[in-house]
Amino acid sequence: MPAKRMNLRMIKDVLRLKYEAGLSHQQIARALRISKGVVAKYVAAAEAAGLTDWALLREMGEAVLEGRLLVRRASSHAVAMPDFGRVHQELGRKGVTLALLWEEYAAAHPGQRTWGRTQFYEHYRRFAGTLKRSMRQVHRAGEKLFVDYAGPTVALRDGTRASVFVAAMGASSYTFACATPGQKLEDWITGLVRALHFLGGVPPLIVPDNARALIAEPDRYEPRAGATVLDFARHYATSILPARPRAPQDKAKVESAVQVVERWILARLRHRRFDSVFDLDSAIAQLLPELNERPFQRLPGSRASTFAEIDRPALQPLPRSRYEIARFKRARVHIDYHVQVEGHFYSVPHALVGQEIEVRITVTAIECLHRGRRVAAHARSTRQGAYTTVAEHLPAAHRAHLEWTPTRLIEWGRRIGVACAEVVERMLAQHKHPEHGYRRCLGLLSLARKYGPQRLEAACALALQLGSCRYRSVRDILANHRDRSPGSDEGEWTSPSHENVRGPGYYQ
Repeated sequence: MPAKRMNLRMIKDVLRLKYEAGLSHQQIARALRISKGVVAKYVAAAEAAGLTDWALLREMGEAVLEGRLLVRRASSHAVAMPDFGRVHQELGRKGVTLALLWEEYAAAHPGQRTWGRTQFYEHYRRFAGTLKRSMRQVHRAGEKLFVDYAGPTVALRDGTRASVFVAAMGASSYTFACATPGQKLEDWITGLVRALHFLGGVPPLIVPDNARALIAEPDRYEPRAGATVLDFARHYATSILPARPRAPQDKAKVESAVQVVERWILARLRHRRFDSVFDLDSAIAQLLPELNERPFQRLPGSRASTFAEIDRPALQPLPRSRYEIARFKRARVHIDYHVQVEGHFYSVPHALVGQEIEVRITVTAIECLHRGRRVAAHARSTRQGAYTTVAEHLPAAHRAHLEWTPTRLIEWGRRIGVACAEVVERMLAQHKHPEHGYRRCLGLLSLARKYGPQRLEAACALALQLGSCRYRSVRDILANHRDRSPGSDEGEWTSPSHENVRGPGYYQ
């Protein structure tokens, strides 16, 4: 470690005792309690600089004395100064260490005076201490993307307010910002997707805070992200690493980026009024290049140049398609090997009948997952009560071990009565695939447990007369006791003659 230099006030006292009082080096050293060698060093420096007149020295300020006495002396023993800004950036590259950079520094200045390893380390630490908190941490190239929302929101003309999503790379501080309607899960995912495609690559880690929209179970040691967030991470082959609660130092990089966006983008837009989130987003996008191309104050280059040199080559490639936000739900496969999602029925392989599966729901598609493996995929439909069936999911007709078949359902209905069997047969015939009617037929046959076989047979007979062979029709007949009303099995009803009925002749 380099020796500490004596302060200028003490140096001036040495020169005063030498040139005004005329004391010897030994007397000066004893009076000021310093070594004789130190006295000799500064007296020699003063003589070399021509500063032997105390009258002149008395009026000379400390800054002037330092410039004339010390700088000239240091120039004769100049040390080749390393570029610590470049050193700090190079530490972000994978595998680069401070020891390697010291060796390269020493090799780059042959024949010149250079700092030793310990001095090099000490001077670098002093330099790093002068940087902003977000810049002091050494981030590996392309390793982390820090994300957060800016504190202030932006008012829109319709009375709503838009939020501003901010993302920053660790090593280069390369910054992305966009406007979103709010800070819900959909807004977070939209911002993350846009940030990754803005960067043109994917970092191994994404560091958000413990926002409720993203993190299902916030915890200091084992936070658990939501199913949609994990699905996003799987799509881009990255990981979500939430910062610790109440630990802003874990994401100091994005805290600084948020401040920069607020000062250099939002502050410039403060007098403008925007009709929509889209208009605000367009205005932010126009100012982003200028922000990223601004030169650093203490480091070489800019965010854009450092990103292109260090971060961009280390990023993983993007997948072929953008992520489409998805929701997840659990569903049990019914005996007709379909699952119900928002009122529509989607087929899965018949071997999964009775098992619980996970359904992934996007804007355009439905995916059925069993133990993490996709077993079926369908285009999403909004038709309530309709079926979407893949032919490959249907069981082979010759599979004797199948539990449910149209013949078995008809035979079950025949045990109750002829009319019941006829209604079952007609319900199965209404569908392109008879299996689609299994659910309704089972519902019909289950009415026998509540109302008894005799009443169910009577209700089916009445339903056949009315031409409404549907589960709901039979159920309503039983609930309203129409199967017990007299004449329910008679033919077409005719109006009886009555004195209040005028008849057609009245209008002649």
